[in-house]
Amino acid sequence: MAILERISRNIDNRYWNPGAEYFPVKNRYTAGVAGQRFFEELKENGKFFGSRCEACSVTYVPARIYCERCFNRLEEKDWLDVGTEGMLFSFTVVHKNKSGEPRETPSIIAAVKIADSLLFHRLGECKEEDLQIGMQVKAKLKPKAERKGGIEDIRFFKPL
Repeated sequence: MAILERISRNIDNRYWNPGAEYFPVKNRYTAGVAGQRFFEELKENGKFFGSRCEACSVTYVPARIYCERCFNRLEEKDWLDVGTEGMLFSFTVVHKNKSGEPRETPSIIAAVKIADSLLFHRLGECKEEDLQIGMQVKAKLKPKAERKGGIEDIRFFKPL
């Protein structure tokens, strides 16, 4: 279930039959007002939206409805397109999967600084030895027809 989907009947999310083959995970978390706008803009227009607090000059990505520093309410007029480029703030190379088995191909997970926030995601189309903290990266998105309104609509970030 994508984060923008909603459960309309509470009975659909009440219990799990322990005899079932799989655990039917349903989302109880919603993206919230600002998060929903972020994911809708990502899905429909391929844009990242943030919100800027004029009181402390901080821009949050994804957008927030209040400033986490001064608790100022951030209105829709404070939301802006921050682009899909950022700066490589940090990264790590993952050599094992969740069960501890070696991965066939290591993956690179990065903290990408966009405006005043960090977005954590994969890096792609790059080699570990070519990466440098501070380099510019850009999001590579799924084609519009494949986007569902979630963080996985971003395939990965790649160096510019």
